[in-house]
Amino acid sequence: MNQFDPLRKLMHVDEAVARFASQPGTVFTNGVFDLLHRGHIAYLAEARQLGDRLVVAINSDASARILDKGPDRPMNREGDRAFQVAALESVDAVVIFDEATPTALLSRLRPSVYVKGGDYDMNRLAESALVRSWGGHAVALPFVDGFSTTSLMDRLRASTRPAPAAS
Repeated sequence: MNQFDPLRKLMHVDEAVARFASQPGTVFTNGVFDLLHRGHIAYLAEARQLGDRLVVAINSDASARILDKGPDRPMNREGDRAFQVAALESVDAVVIFDEATPTALLSRLRPSVYVKGGDYDMNRLAESALVRSWGGHAVALPFVDGFSTTSLMDRLRASTRPAPAAS
């Protein structure tokens, strides 16, 4: 297999669990990763530095809609989003999950570190308590200022609005 083919990193949840469950040094994060941007890439690179491998769980299209990010989201289909994230050097494995939260997946994978973006209060997430229950850590990484999918979507929408009619 081509060592640079992102498909080699795409895994069914069962395969990821079989390969990485309870292995020390496994870092886990999750998200929609709809329009991949610099903030995502920096975040994933920083998350990878927290351990020996990074497993990223991508919300399926159905679970992304549950999160109510807007009627036009996700913009990209789950397979395309997973492929793009898998293409990043910092990422070791990508799985797609269907639930609103990755709690069930976390309980099977049992990573050493659970990571989310800086807009989350880690002490309020059930996922954090779960990871801590087996001695793991929950970490919030700060955002890269000026980069978010919402701001990117707002800029795209503004650039495609028709100009006001002349009076």
